[in-house]
Amino acid sequence: MDEHVTDLVVVGGGIAGVSVAYELAAHTGVVLLEAEADMPVHSTARSAATYIPGHGAGPFRALIDASGPRFARLERELGTPPLLSPRPVLHIGVDDEGAAGLAAMLAEQRGEPGAPVALDPAEAQRRAPVLRRTPHAAAWTAGAADVDATALHDGYRRGLRARGGTVLRGARVAELVRDGAGWVVRTAAGHVVRAGAVVDAAGAWADEVAALAGVPGAGLTPYRRTIAACPVPDPSVLTPAGAPLPLIADAAERWYLKPEADTVLVSPADETPQAPGDARPDELDVALALDRVGEATTLGLRSVRTAWAGLRTFAADRAPVLGERAGHPGFHFVAGQGGSGIESAPALAALAASVILGRPAPDDVALAPGVCSATRLD
Repeated sequence: MDEHVTDLVVVGGGIAGVSVAYELAAHTGVVLLEAEADMPVHSTARSAATYIPGHGAGPFRALIDASGPRFARLERELGTPPLLSPRPVLHIGVDDEGAAGLAAMLAEQRGEPGAPVALDPAEAQRRAPVLRRTPHAAAWTAGAADVDATALHDGYRRGLRARGGTVLRGARVAELVRDGAGWVVRTAAGHVVRAGAVVDAAGAWADEVAALAGVPGAGLTPYRRTIAACPVPDPSVLTPAGAPLPLIADAAERWYLKPEADTVLVSPADETPQAPGDARPDELDVALALDRVGEATTLGLRSVRTAWAGLRTFAADRAPVLGERAGHPGFHFVAGQGGSGIESAPALAALAASVILGRPAPDDVALAPGVCSATRLD
């Protein structure tokens, strides 16, 4: 029997788990449990990995804004290569629906740090000559970037170990029970972890982990998102005038494309509810992505090099879920990161650690009290 005694046990080895475990390990003992033999495997490993100011619901926009400077700080702390590579985002409204969606987005985010700014449609086509026609409306997010998600996750994992934390792989939780003032976690592989408190950072499986502990779930819904990597017949179009092509997103959220090496990643921006599991791409969704991008651009995509799908998990109000449910002390959620888990990780992990440890929130995270608290669900 492999037995461990610690202050906190973190369940889940994706970006949520390793980032909050790293922050917690600066103050207390941590054991992290990852169900898979490798890490990361699911959503973290399958993300398009972008940092986009103004992305997502209001709480995420504040977390993403606070994460920008923290990425640079993490590079120094963790000894990673550069984590962000500039990649502006061009938002386009290709029809009346898209133009209306873009107008609503600009109005909602007006005055927020890093928010997109309106762009003349003709200028949009100049910056992205692959567009088949001049859009009805356009906006530009200058401070967006690609994220090296592998380096970020690996840095957090190494940093956790350097702070004395323990990482157990192949450690799928089979039993989670109270033991006096603490908890006992048993895994299917035979690990036993005795801890003062539990941090449920299990992504799409977070409500299932809570059920094992007899704790009400957070009402989380996983949604499948499909991405396909497509070779570009003429890769020179990806660097018009020597500048990298921006990420291009349909403002009505029907598709997006992101250049990557000699391919573009394309997605139909699908949100299909799915039970927690190993998400697989649906052939129809891949075809929809190709059709929609083909209608909007002259890229001439004719084949798919590879396709995959991941699960983006949301609470009903699309804000993160952090901390304890009322009446269940010692069991904490760090869940509901949706499609912003990587880009918001630095600030969200610091905020979550402060909630779990009962410390003041970080000064740079400007959120109204309780907006991310699990108690809002009670």
